Amino acid sequence: MSGHQKDGEISKRLLEILACPLCKVRVELSEGRLVCGKCGRRYPIREGIPIMLPEEAEMPEAGEGER
Repeated sequence: MSGHQKDGEISKRLLEILACPLCKVRVELSEGRLVCGKCGRRYPIREGIPIMLPEEAEMPEAGEGER
């Protein structure tokens, strides 16, 4: 594993343990963001570090989330 990761990249091992801090549902990597399968919030990844703060998340567009 390299010491430096670009925005939108995250280790697979870390991805396996992350969950949405609000819904407690596992997140998936999609288009360089971590997406909650329940509420649809999209959390950014900066230099390989997931920013799992609700205030940093992008809200889902109409029709997304609650799948």
